[in-house]
Amino acid sequence: MSDRKEFRDLATPEAAHAAIDDLDLAPPVETVALEDARGRVLAERIDAAIDVPGFDRASMDGYAVRARDTFGADEAAPAELDLIGSVHAGATPAVTVEPGTCAEISTGAVMPDGADAVVMVERTDEVETADGETDRIAFRTAVAPGDHVMSAGTDIAAGARALGPGTRLTPREIGLLSALGVDEVPVRGRPRVGIVSTGDELVRPGETLDPSRGEIYDVNSTTIAAGVEEAGGEPVLYPHAGDDYAEMERLLRRAADECDLVLSSGSTSASAVDVIYRVIEERGDLLLHGVAVKPGKPMLVGRLDRGGSDGASESGRAGESAYVGLPGYPVSALTIFRTFVAPAIREAAGQPAPATATVEGRMAVGERYGEGRMRLMPVGLLAVADDDPPLVYPVDKGSGATTSLVEADGVVPVDPDTEYLDRGERVSVQLFSPDVRPPTLLAVGEDDPALNRLLDRLDSPRYLPVGSREGLRRLRDGVPDAAVVAGPTAREVDAVDLGGWTREWGLVVPAGNPADVTGLADLVDGDRRFVNRPTDSGLRRAFDDALDDLATDRDASRADLTDRIDGYERTVRAFESPVRKVLAADADAGLGLRETAERLGCGFVSLGEQSVVVRAAPDRVEREAVGELAGALEALGAGGDDDPLRGLAGYSRNSRNEP
Repeated sequence: MSDRKEFRDLATPEAAHAAIDDLDLAPPVETVALEDARGRVLAERIDAAIDVPGFDRASMDGYAVRARDTFGADEAAPAELDLIGSVHAGATPAVTVEPGTCAEISTGAVMPDGADAVVMVERTDEVETADGETDRIAFRTAVAPGDHVMSAGTDIAAGARALGPGTRLTPREIGLLSALGVDEVPVRGRPRVGIVSTGDELVRPGETLDPSRGEIYDVNSTTIAAGVEEAGGEPVLYPHAGDDYAEMERLLRRAADECDLVLSSGSTSASAVDVIYRVIEERGDLLLHGVAVKPGKPMLVGRLDRGGSDGASESGRAGESAYVGLPGYPVSALTIFRTFVAPAIREAAGQPAPATATVEGRMAVGERYGEGRMRLMPVGLLAVADDDPPLVYPVDKGSGATTSLVEADGVVPVDPDTEYLDRGERVSVQLFSPDVRPPTLLAVGEDDPALNRLLDRLDSPRYLPVGSREGLRRLRDGVPDAAVVAGPTAREVDAVDLGGWTREWGLVVPAGNPADVTGLADLVDGDRRFVNRPTDSGLRRAFDDALDDLATDRDASRADLTDRIDGYERTVRAFESPVRKVLAADADAGLGLRETAERLGCGFVSLGEQSVVVRAAPDRVEREAVGELAGALEALGAGGDDDPLRGLAGYSRNSRNEP
């Protein structure tokens, strides 16, 4: 009886979790082909290298026109334009839409030069000549620039944060990466988990069983292997080991050499014939023996040395392998595995915890719908409080936008008879997959290079680049945790400033500045092509404010100046998009940032500095995720390797946020 290992001072479940959390199971990052990436977890952020779509395209069948030519047209007084040809999807336009002309266009076709809008075919009539030919089209409605046109980068713009580290790659994300032309991705490695079943009584399935000797089939090996794979690990099955010390040691050392974690089942009880705890004590480090939980009291946690005395193994692995000994009874083994081990494997692999396929939530905002047909409304989830159902907010950028799927967690089926979902109303969300995990933080607002770096420091955030003005509106409505706002805004919102930075903005020009752009006056007075940002962008607000100042100096209105800027109404979605237009020789100047211009090899004409502030909802400030965001903001301007502003040209910490 002297060799018997007694269970004394059983560890609490919390201590068992802590002991396993202290083990290092994480394998190195690896790069895999996109076709092999389903189910893997991104190790690094992936930014869009191209605009999607890569060109301005028609969003419906109709006629490409200059919007100005349709102004004033209606049913009573249609506008007639000369038909000069047609443009089909997949073909390069062979026509140019001049004043007074139009071109027939198909859905998805490239917008021809000169055209800035599409009129749907249903609002037009063909005008026949005396000999029955059609050479003119009558337009019974007016359109504005951009109507029925999907601009380049509308889905996702070059330089935008496509997917962040920690993103699990499902078919939705793989579709987005395919649209961006990505063929391989850096992913978190899958922990290799060696599985060794012990006990003289065990027989592998398929072999002959002798019940008279008390033999039983080995259930644990295959059951635990399935659990390892489900948790995101790579199971490695080893031969069955008996209760022999030398054989047990040989198998455990081999598994430790080849794997990040070794799991054994059986031989962990207080029986005198059980020897595995002695192997761990003599060849590694036994951290825990026994846990106060039922079923599954006999559990071991420890580390196994690899290779010889120098710690080098034949596989090239060095150091130690993590070890967990599971009980022998299948129910106990699986219970302990799911409770204690599977979460650690998921953590090492970057996999989210499993969730139910359907969750109940409450609408964060009201949503009107009255089309008389079933709607599967894409929605995102945000768990604000542990005791409350998650907030449910609509996510819909249009049926052609791949990013709508990435930003949504599931769908809410809306009955055809439902005309309105009220704020706070309970809804049932069908998750896209059972293991969907809502983001820890939801933020909205301005797009910015420094912001992308900040988000990388957070655990599973979600960011919607809706612009500063729209971001504040959503913050006012109570949906996001925080909004990122660039420059002054007219909207007053009750919020807490967490910190921010200053960025230098101006005009991005080609290297060498061949058009000799020196400031706003050159855009107004000279024949130079310009590309702008949308009105929801903070950069656009800064640009318009500068135009107001110039207009005041000239005793003119801003409209007088904008009418003279070639391209003022031509907008692109993200901070890098104007630079791409300049690089492609589509513009002589674009509204942008010094950082982006220098990084992509363009010239830059500075027009000033702009403050960017992260503002949090007052009732969310105490949330852990918001605290993490505030902590990341504290590193701004510190100059160390963790400084989000490090290496960004034209960036500095906001002086008003200095301690």
